[in-house]
Amino acid sequence: MTKEIQRNWFEQYMVPCFAPAPFIPVRAEGSRVWDQNEKEYVDFAGGIAVNALGHANNELKETLSSQMENLWHIGNGYTNEPVLKLAKDLVENTFSDKVFFCNSGAEANEAALKIARKYALDKHGSHKNEIISFENSFHGRTLFTVTVGGQPKYSQDFAPLPQQITHLPYNDIEAIKAHISDKTCAVIVEPIIGEGGVIPATPDFLKALRELCDQYQALLIYDEIQTGIGRTGYLYAYEETGVEPDILTSAKGLGGGFPIGAMLVKQHVAEVFQPGSHGTTFGGNPLASAVAHKVLSIVNQKAFLAGVQERHQEFIRHMTDLNQRYQVFSEIRGKGLLLGAELADKYQGKAKTLTNLAAEEGLIALIAGPNVLRFAPALNIEQQDINDGFARLENALKRFVQE
Repeated sequence: MTKEIQRNWFEQYMVPCFAPAPFIPVRAEGSRVWDQNEKEYVDFAGGIAVNALGHANNELKETLSSQMENLWHIGNGYTNEPVLKLAKDLVENTFSDKVFFCNSGAEANEAALKIARKYALDKHGSHKNEIISFENSFHGRTLFTVTVGGQPKYSQDFAPLPQQITHLPYNDIEAIKAHISDKTCAVIVEPIIGEGGVIPATPDFLKALRELCDQYQALLIYDEIQTGIGRTGYLYAYEETGVEPDILTSAKGLGGGFPIGAMLVKQHVAEVFQPGSHGTTFGGNPLASAVAHKVLSIVNQKAFLAGVQERHQEFIRHMTDLNQRYQVFSEIRGKGLLLGAELADKYQGKAKTLTNLAAEEGLIALIAGPNVLRFAPALNIEQQDINDGFARLENALKRFVQE
């Protein structure tokens, strides 16, 4: 039946926001994917850091199946058991006091930016409304979040845009010191810039942001959509430096493939949202919450997080070995299993070409802008999948340097 469904239906029936691969995946397990023609791929993309436990994880399937027999959706006039369990565990294992649930990273960031503006209005007055973000950042596709993101190509066609948003250079302490003021209500930062090139923040930069936010009574927002839920080898990346935000956003890996987003906040921030301030129809639904709770219970174990760090070393070793042979990358960077390889000068602009060749060889990979090859595989990816994936990447690199 699936072979009757044609790839060209995308162009025929769907809004052309995307340029999907020429093959259609139909089945997946662990870190392996098969298309309509039964061609096999090793998955180093993880659904863009979403499939934290790989495809069709048995424990997640059992959890979802069990919840499906009980309650799917009840609406926000009621609460439900799975969402209460999930909220309790997130609060008890992070800096936060309260959680708001939604359906995506963009929605989580939208909530964070709205609550920051409302907090400043309620506590300080209407003059305190500036949001500081950073160049090359990415925070979502709503009008607010795409404007706060530091990549004008994503926002410039949708003017007039929300105002009082400033973009400063990432990892530049002097730039933020020179600009932040009593008008600043919030600073939003990715601990690792993801879409913009897989660039980690320096510990000193994050510490400076915390100190400056305290000095100017601004809220510090960590966008951990991509870095959260074990991706860097910590439950959340902020734990590595010990620099706590006032607000943290989470999505992607939180649901292990099931759509969910969350805004984690401290008590003094949470209380400015009262009934009617903000809302969502599907957010915190029992299906998503049950699956996310299971993901959290699996990932938030010392042995599991240590395994992420071990796999990081394996990926770095393989990438370094390949680069010594083919000299394609100028820098390999990232933390845990969020990794980026910057293309050398002679290959600039050709990251998509490389991922296309990799797909032909049976490897699914990502880009982070035109110059960076990005990996965000399952956090529990097996050794054999790692070995096979890099063998296929080597085949792609041979063709890449020849072409």
